Amino acid sequence: MSTTHSLMEVFSDETVSGGVAYKNKTLKKEIINQLDRSGDQTIADLSRELNISTPKITSLVNELIQDGLLQDLGKMDSTGGRRASIYGLGSDACFFVGVDVKRYYINIGLLDFKKHLVTIREKVPYPLENTQQSLTALIKSIRKFIHESGVAYEKVLGIGINLSGRVNNISGYSYSYFHFQEEPLAQIIQQELGIKTFLENDSNAMAFGELHYGVVTTERNILFINLDYGTGCGIIINRELYYGKSGFSGEFGHIPFYNNEIICGCGKKGCLETEVSGQALLRQVRERIAAGSSSKLLQKGKKTEDLKLEDLIGAALSEDVLMIELLAEMGEKLGKALAVLINLFNPELVILGGTLSETGDYLRLPTRSALNKYSLSLVNSDTQVKLSRLGEKAGVLGGCLIARSKVLSL
Repeated sequence: MSTTHSLMEVFSDETVSGGVAYKNKTLKKEIINQLDRSGDQTIADLSRELNISTPKITSLVNELIQDGLLQDLGKMDSTGGRRASIYGLGSDACFFVGVDVKRYYINIGLLDFKKHLVTIREKVPYPLENTQQSLTALIKSIRKFIHESGVAYEKVLGIGINLSGRVNNISGYSYSYFHFQEEPLAQIIQQELGIKTFLENDSNAMAFGELHYGVVTTERNILFINLDYGTGCGIIINRELYYGKSGFSGEFGHIPFYNNEIICGCGKKGCLETEVSGQALLRQVRERIAAGSSSKLLQKGKKTEDLKLEDLIGAALSEDVLMIELLAEMGEKLGKALAVLINLFNPELVILGGTLSETGDYLRLPTRSALNKYSLSLVNSDTQVKLSRLGEKAGVLGGCLIARSKVLSL
């Protein structure tokens, strides 16, 4: 029996005929999940934690080793007596793909069974448009990545795809992109690729990646602010993602914060995103340059209408005065809006992530200053504000981990 078939047999929701077979399947799942939660363990550890007899644990562990799902990692150090063997998940038993879809590129990575990022490709050119051609190009890019990864196609058990906007992670529908067919988008992609596919909002996936591999340590209640062309928020409560009833929580950018006449991408006026986002920053740069402001951006020979977010970030990191001024103004607005969230949620940690977080303290410091000004001091004093540690990897890791979690919970 192949490793992949063995794993899917353990974690599939299909019923197994026979009481003993069903019980063994359940116990194997418990063993794998225990090793996943607690790391490598001995037979005695597993027996104690799962309250299963040593002979039964030994038998099941040996079967899982034969199937390639577990590994005997050798003898552990001992102060006396016989040294016990320690067991862990087989890292190459299976793999999971995470795809973080941005406006002009995708980041895509491969995670093994032990949650190690095997490979990642960042900023693969890709035009995100709400068209069949764009969807076809996305599927083609994923298939090409898997083939070039060197991993057997059948060993990839799950794909997590992150999209901005409204995503229902349970039904697999996207309401912002590729919603021109009746079937859930996740199902359409799954049929094309032949691999279980899960959709997630990009801010949620990035928050999940940061929770497990980024700046989060012991904090349990966290807000992840995704500052890209738009503005989103991943909410983590008690170390779990908070989705709301339909999966649409965290639409931070669409709080009606301003009395302006600027139409947001959602079709409404006055959203926070109209003043605090990469799209807003691009508009403000063009307006300032048209009004006579100087900038290093003009030295590159690009027309202002052709500028992208990465151009603005590069200028800021090159100490462009106009960009530093605009980021300070945006940080003030962001901090004021965050004060609302902090007063509501009283989180331990706010993480500034997404593409704009690459500007570092040019954005973080004015944001922190505005937070001090506008939030309740007793609440604010309990909240740290940090920049994302993972950067572009946050969404990829989050997508991989969410796909892995969903497959293992089938």
